[in-house]
Amino acid sequence: MSKRVLGAVGSAVLCASVLSLAAPSAQAADGPTGRELLDKCDQGTDSCVFHPAGPPELFLGDVHQVGDTSYNCTGDLQRSTIKWSETTGESNSFGVSLTAEYGFSEVFKVSIQTSYEHTWETSSTFGQDENVDVRPGEKGWVERSTEMYRTKGQYEMHFPDRFYDHYIWYQDFEAVGPKADASGTITKKTAPMTQEERSAHCG
Repeated sequence: MSKRVLGAVGSAVLCASVLSLAAPSAQAADGPTGRELLDKCDQGTDSCVFHPAGPPELFLGDVHQVGDTSYNCTGDLQRSTIKWSETTGESNSFGVSLTAEYGFSEVFKVSIQTSYEHTWETSSTFGQDENVDVRPGEKGWVERSTEMYRTKGQYEMHFPDRFYDHYIWYQDFEAVGPKADASGTITKKTAPMTQEERSAHCG
């Protein structure tokens, strides 16, 4: 994750005496990791602000199966009811949970809410029953593509004392979270059973 600086304003003498900024070259091995910076958000900073780079972007996640597979071992068309429920969580560029125990989490969610009147969800559970008509010798299942939000932005952190030799740090951040109570795209599928499936389920 990049750590970028504020541009210098005024004379070099004034900048040196008033504040020290995290420059692009500050990505040295002895500098803080992105996680170290995020852990300091509201836990040792004078201010920690998340600046979103535009509103959350809505998109469809990967297609995946939900619920069990129904196998029709009879000689007649069978209508199977597949019950499913799925909880979709969030993820982000640091692989940490956006829970209230972290200062950067609340800063992030409050910023999104304030800027775009959008409540950020860390998880969403949705489920329903699907009727799938399965022909003789075939299998049926249900696939879902979940509606997700993606947002990108940057944390701006001001420290009362030098942190890794700088008073101000910037940290890029990206997060993906589910749309609340959304069914997403649901598709019913059927296909012939393989010989192995016949042996396992119709023996």
